[in-house]
Amino acid sequence: MTGDRVEERRVREAVRRHVRNSAFAEAEKVISFVLSDPHVQEARAQVEAAETQLGVELRGRLQHFQDRYDLAVRDGDAARLTRICAGKHGRWGRICVLNDGHETSMEEPHWGHNSEGQPIAWVGSAPDDW
Repeated sequence: MTGDRVEERRVREAVRRHVRNSAFAEAEKVISFVLSDPHVQEARAQVEAAETQLGVELRGRLQHFQDRYDLAVRDGDAARLTRICAGKHGRWGRICVLNDGHETSMEEPHWGHNSEGQPIAWVGSAPDDW
Protein backbone atom coordinates (compact mmCIF):
# COMPACT_ATOMS: atom_id res chain seq x y z
CA MET A 1 0.00 0.00 0.00
CA THR A 2 1.28 3.41 -0.87
CA GLY A 3 1.45 6.22 1.64
CA ASP A 4 -1.46 8.04 -0.03
CA ARG A 5 -3.69 4.97 0.22
CA VAL A 6 -2.81 4.41 3.86
CA GLU A 7 -3.62 8.04 4.64
CA GLU A 8 -6.88 7.83 2.65
CA ARG A 9 -7.91 4.70 4.52
CA ARG A 10 -7.06 6.29 7.87
CA VAL A 11 -9.17 9.36 7.03
CA ARG A 12 -12.06 7.19 5.79
CA GLU A 13 -12.05 5.18 9.03
CA ALA A 14 -11.90 8.36 11.14
CA VAL A 15 -14.88 9.80 9.25
CA ARG A 16 -16.81 6.54 9.70
CA ARG A 17 -16.13 6.58 13.47
CA HIS A 18 -17.18 10.22 13.70
CA VAL A 19 -20.44 9.60 11.82
CA ARG A 20 -21.25 6.56 13.97
CA ASN A 21 -20.48 8.38 17.23
CA SER A 22 -22.56 11.38 16.12
CA ALA A 23 -25.48 9.11 15.23
CA PHE A 24 -25.32 7.40 18.63
CA ALA A 25 -25.17 10.75 20.43
CA GLU A 26 -28.17 12.04 18.48
CA ALA A 27 -30.12 8.83 19.18
CA GLU A 28 -29.37 9.19 22.91
CA LYS A 29 -30.72 12.76 22.86
CA VAL A 30 -33.92 11.68 21.09
CA ILE A 31 -34.45 8.71 23.41
CA SER A 32 -33.91 10.87 26.50
CA PHE A 33 -36.34 13.46 25.16
CA VAL A 34 -39.04 10.86 24.46
CA LEU A 35 -38.59 9.10 27.79
CA SER A 36 -38.82 12.38 29.71
CA ASP A 37 -42.27 13.16 28.26
CA PRO A 38 -44.89 13.07 31.06
CA HIS A 39 -47.27 10.96 28.94
CA VAL A 40 -44.55 8.38 28.31
CA GLN A 41 -43.69 8.30 32.02
CA GLU A 42 -47.38 7.84 32.89
CA ALA A 43 -47.70 4.99 30.37
CA ARG A 44 -44.57 3.34 31.78
CA ALA A 45 -45.97 3.56 35.31
CA GLN A 46 -49.24 1.99 34.16
CA VAL A 47 -47.39 -0.86 32.42
CA GLU A 48 -45.24 -1.48 35.51
CA ALA A 49 -48.34 -1.54 37.73
CA ALA A 50 -50.07 -4.03 35.42
CA GLU A 51 -46.95 -6.23 35.28
CA THR A 52 -46.67 -6.21 39.06
CA GLN A 53 -50.36 -7.02 39.50
CA LEU A 54 -50.14 -9.91 37.02
CA GLY A 55 -46.96 -11.12 38.73
CA VAL A 56 -48.74 -11.23 42.08
CA GLU A 57 -51.75 -13.01 40.56
CA LEU A 58 -49.53 -15.72 39.02
CA ARG A 59 -47.32 -16.16 42.08
CA GLY A 60 -49.35 -18.97 43.63
CA ARG A 61 -49.09 -21.02 40.46
CA LEU A 62 -45.54 -20.14 39.44
CA GLN A 63 -43.56 -19.56 42.67
CA HIS A 64 -42.07 -23.05 42.49
CA PHE A 65 -40.18 -21.93 39.35
CA GLN A 66 -38.59 -19.08 41.33
CA ASP A 67 -37.70 -21.51 44.11
CA ARG A 68 -36.11 -23.86 41.56
CA TYR A 69 -34.14 -20.97 40.05
CA ASP A 70 -32.94 -19.77 43.46
CA LEU A 71 -31.82 -23.29 44.34
CA ALA A 72 -29.98 -23.70 41.02
CA VAL A 73 -28.19 -20.38 41.53
CA ARG A 74 -27.28 -21.25 45.12
CA ASP A 75 -25.94 -24.68 44.11
CA GLY A 76 -24.27 -23.47 40.90
CA ASP A 77 -26.37 -25.97 38.90
CA ALA A 78 -25.49 -24.82 35.39
CA ALA A 79 -27.40 -27.67 33.74
CA ARG A 80 -30.64 -26.59 35.41
CA LEU A 81 -29.99 -22.93 34.64
CA THR A 82 -29.55 -23.66 30.92
CA ARG A 83 -33.09 -25.08 30.79
CA ILE A 84 -34.59 -21.84 32.11
CA CYS A 85 -36.04 -19.21 29.80
CA ALA A 86 -33.48 -16.86 28.31
CA GLY A 87 -35.88 -13.90 28.68
CA LYS A 88 -34.48 -11.27 30.96
CA HIS A 89 -34.50 -7.56 31.42
CA GLY A 90 -31.23 -7.16 33.25
CA ARG A 91 -31.49 -3.40 33.19
CA TRP A 92 -34.59 -3.72 35.37
CA GLY A 93 -33.42 -6.68 37.42
CA ARG A 94 -35.81 -9.15 35.81
CA ILE A 95 -35.01 -12.75 34.98
CA CYS A 96 -37.69 -15.11 33.73
CA VAL A 97 -37.57 -18.28 35.83
CA LEU A 98 -39.94 -20.40 33.74
CA ASN A 99 -38.87 -23.26 31.48
CA ASP A 100 -37.26 -22.40 28.18
CA GLY A 101 -39.97 -22.24 25.49
CA HIS A 102 -42.78 -21.48 27.94
CA GLU A 103 -44.17 -18.71 25.73
CA THR A 104 -45.35 -21.24 23.16
CA SER A 105 -45.92 -24.42 25.13
CA MET A 106 -47.45 -23.05 28.35
CA GLU A 107 -48.74 -19.78 26.93
CA GLU A 108 -47.49 -17.95 30.01
CA PRO A 109 -45.89 -14.51 30.05
CA HIS A 110 -42.35 -14.18 31.32
CA TRP A 111 -42.47 -14.42 35.13
CA GLY A 112 -40.01 -13.91 37.94
CA HIS A 113 -39.13 -11.29 40.52
CA ASN A 114 -37.85 -7.78 40.01
CA SER A 115 -34.78 -6.34 41.72
CA GLU A 116 -36.90 -5.44 44.77
CA GLY A 117 -38.00 -9.07 45.15
CA GLN A 118 -41.58 -8.45 43.99
CA PRO A 119 -43.18 -10.96 41.62
CA ILE A 120 -43.52 -9.56 38.12
CA ALA A 121 -44.85 -10.81 34.79
CA TRP A 122 -44.20 -9.32 31.39
CA VAL A 123 -44.77 -9.98 27.72
CA GLY A 124 -42.16 -9.58 25.02
CA SER A 125 -38.49 -8.93 25.14
CA ALA A 126 -36.16 -6.00 25.51
CA PRO A 127 -32.88 -5.05 23.85
CA ASP A 128 -30.94 -6.56 26.73
CA ASP A 129 -32.61 -10.00 26.36
CA TRP A 130 -29.35 -11.74 25.40
